[in-house]
This record gives sequence, C-alpha cells and structure tokens, in this order.
Amino acid sequence: MEARHDLQTTNQDYPKPITAPPPPISKDIEVRRAMEASSKSSLFNLTRKDILYEDEWLIAVDKPKGIYCEALLSSASRLLVADSSNEYHLANRLDRDTSGVMLITKSHKVAAKLVKAFTEHKIRKSYIALSIGPSPNWSKITIRSGHGRSKHGAWRAYAALDVGRVLPGGSVVRDMETTFEIVSVNGEKPQASELESVIVVDGEPEFCCNGEEDVVVVVRAFPRNGRTHQIRLHCQYLGIPLRGDVKYHGVYEWRGRTFEGHELHAESLSMDHPVTGDPIVIRAPLPCWATGDGRCNG
Repeated sequence: MEARHDLQTTNQDYPKPITAPPPPISKDIEVRRAMEASSKSSLFNLTRKDILYEDEWLIAVDKPKGIYCEALLSSASRLLVADSSNEYHLANRLDRDTSGVMLITKSHKVAAKLVKAFTEHKIRKSYIALSIGPSPNWSKITIRSGHGRSKHGAWRAYAALDVGRVLPGGSVVRDMETTFEIVSVNGEKPQASELESVIVVDGEPEFCCNGEEDVVVVVRAFPRNGRTHQIRLHCQYLGIPLRGDVKYHGVYEWRGRTFEGHELHAESLSMDHPVTGDPIVIRAPLPCWATGDGRCNG
C-alpha cells in the first residue's frame, strides 16, 4: 500500500502584538465613517483661506477632519488653475479624520527631495490630540516600539525587540518612536517639569497613570517616524486612546454625546526649504477641542 504523506504547514513563530486588536463595534462605525468621508470628499473644494503657505515650489494647506488626502490634491489643482501643473504631489499624508498641515509639491523634483527629507527625519512635526482615560503620572514621555500588521491585517504595536522580525504576509516589524508632552488634564495645565520618561516597549502595556479615570487629556506629540496610525497606536498603548478613535479603543459615546472620528491635529511642520534651504515653520490653527475642557466636538 502506498504511503500517504500529509502536507504540513510550518507554523512560524511570528511576533506577538502588544496592543489589543480593534473591538467588534469598530467595524460598522468605520465603514459608515468611510462612506460619509467619501461623499464629503467628492464635494470638497479647497479655498484660499485653507492655504497656510505657498511659493513657486510647494503649498501647505489646512486639511479638514473627515476628508481624504486625495481630495485636497485634486482640489488644489482646480484652485491653482493659473499655475496649472500635472506635477502636484502629496508630500505627506494624514489619516481621514486627522486635520492640520499637509504639504503639496508643485514638481517631481521637489517631491523627491521632500520624500528624502521625511525618510531621513529632517522634517520635524508636532501634533495635538485629545484623549479620554486615566490621568497620566508623567509630563513628558518617549515611547519606542515596533510597528506592523498583524495576521488579521490591523496595524498594531510590537515590542522594540521584535523590530526586523517577519510578520504574516511577509512584511517586517519596523521601529517607531513618539515623544508626548501633557498640555492639560481636564483643562488644567500640569506643573512644569524637566523630567522625561523613556519607555522601550518590551511587553504588554503598563499604564503610567494616577488612577483617576475618565479625564480629558490633551497631549502634544512629536513623532520621529511617520508610521501608519503611529500616534494613535502609542496613545492606545499608554492607556489614553483618542476620543472617538473606536479602532484603537477610544470612546465613541461619552458624557451623553457621540464623537465621529478621532481628535488628532497636525499642528506644525518645520524644515529647511527643499529648494532655498531657508528654515520655515508652518502652523495650522488649533481646533476648538484643543482648549482641553472636553466640551467642544469638532
């Protein structure tokens, strides 16, 4: 009798994510948000008041919440019809519900220079975010971890020691680093402190908090990299997920209201100009929720 050899699949020891997967409630909410954003984006028109900076090589605009980046690119070409070009490029991208500074270049060469500058961490970015969670016991903290897609396709944080390891699908864990500063807790500014904590993530989250739950925490974030959902993942890891960020366990309903989309704003971008070399700083006006009292939604 002929011997039967069963095919066996090698069960590779993939790295284990150290942040929780999206909760079941997030799927339907995210689908609805995506459909609403697609509708809004198709009707979106950039105006001159949305322009934060412009010269002959690039333009910086203030992206609204709930609009896809591609809508700004097509809208910019319509607005700048006198300077019509087929070479407009998005120099950076923001998530659908993230607002703030976005760069659009006017030529392939400038686009290539900015891509190189972003890759080499020569462009400095700051974000402001509003979270709901326990009150942090730190005023400044840096998180260093891994980043990648889990076997179910969701973006997750991984231990720093896992950087470089292969993930399901063939990609690898990449490094990500974010520094956070507390702006306010329940609208109150924290006491000034020169102390900074540095956490090199090596396992499950250990929340650095004072125990008081359900407070409004406004933080300023300085990402060293530009990984997908980086700030959102690190806020989840710290136990202070963004308000409205259901994908990463942020509250959807809070104090009798629902919140459509997370509250994250690309506040500023500073760099040496890709052509002239002059230092430039571009700032976007802060949204109303950045006051930190929790009453504003938008």
